[in-house]
Amino acid sequence: MFFSYLTATSGGGPTEIMAKIKADLQTAVMGSWAVWVPAHTVNFAFIPPAQRLLYINTIQIGYNIFLSFLGNKDVEEEEKTK
Repeated sequence: MFFSYLTATSGGGPTEIMAKIKADLQTAVMGSWAVWVPAHTVNFAFIPPAQRLLYINTIQIGYNIFLSFLGNKDVEEEEKTK
């Protein structure tokens, strides 16, 4: 959804949207797992309940920066070899 919206609002069509998804979706999902699983483990194991929202919001800022860089990265055209 993120890559579709970002590409569409940048003037890309269905072809560009699919190319962006194919190029960056795996990286985004792996990055999400690498960030959120440990973050929530630490959150529920060690952070006091009154501070959990602040902790998660701090992690979210960093993750949004990662998504912003990934979303605005240019898709490289695949070279077709025959």
